[in-house]
Amino acid sequence: MTIALYARRKGWPLRDVTVHLRHSRIHAEDCEACETGQGMLDHIELQVALDGELLDEQRNRLLEIGNMCPVHRTLTSEIDIRSVLM
Repeated sequence: MTIALYARRKGWPLRDVTVHLRHSRIHAEDCEACETGQGMLDHIELQVALDGELLDEQRNRLLEIGNMCPVHRTLTSEIDIRSVLM
């Protein structure tokens, strides 16, 4: 949604956005870029398909914008969840 709104505001010829996610669990020691060194980590592979006559610069910018959306920021930040019975 963030990508489509941005492209529309810029007047870019984006027709459709398709996102595929793949979730798995990996050993922390197998992740070179991760801060956590032990245990298991959630690993999400994200593939974004942009349909439209876009320039490479536009496609790259749209991916950057998608990486700044609220859902992406939430998933890449530290999360503190506290469950309470009501």
